Amino acid sequence: MDYPGNLFVVAAPSGAGKSSLVKALLELDSRVQPSVSHTTRPPRGQEKHGREYFFVSPGEFDTMVLGDGFVEWAHVHGQRYGTSKKAIEERIAMGADVILEIDFQGALQIKRIFANAVLIFILPPSWAELRSRLERRGEDAPDIIDLRLKNAAEEMAQAREFDFVIINELFERALFDMKAIVHAQRLKFSAQRRARADTFKALNIS
Repeated sequence: MDYPGNLFVVAAPSGAGKSSLVKALLELDSRVQPSVSHTTRPPRGQEKHGREYFFVSPGEFDTMVLGDGFVEWAHVHGQRYGTSKKAIEERIAMGADVILEIDFQGALQIKRIFANAVLIFILPPSWAELRSRLERRGEDAPDIIDLRLKNAAEEMAQAREFDFVIINELFERALFDMKAIVHAQRLKFSAQRRARADTFKALNIS
């Protein structure tokens, strides 16, 4: 189905800066709304239920899976994450631009359901910098950091499947790149035709 709003799907290996970039974009562009995923993992730091994620029990997650409540769900670092199809559809049907942070598996699944979704992959500038960022977060034990780096190799190999790639070396430049992608998507013929259907009709453009 064609929707008046745009769906932006952002993936990256842990530590590449995905969450920080999306947060900064949301602060700069009021037309972009976050999509909140469900997860079985516990909250980190100042995270709140319903803001960063919907934190649910494994049993609650199972119920949503059985009820076909997710457009996608996956195991990531020993926990499960899922995206509500209904929540996304409602927002983009109303013309909102929705941005979703997700792992690469989920991004590719979403693209199969929402054909107009724009996939964006965030890369670190180097392996050394990725490890340094993970260590500076101070949230994970050394063995978890090693696991995240191991998983990163598999994740980054999927960047070729995405529409856009941003290398987050300098944060301000990476944020500019993300803003450029969002703005350019809004100006594409198909997006403009969806968003400004009355104007296209008045000008006899099909």
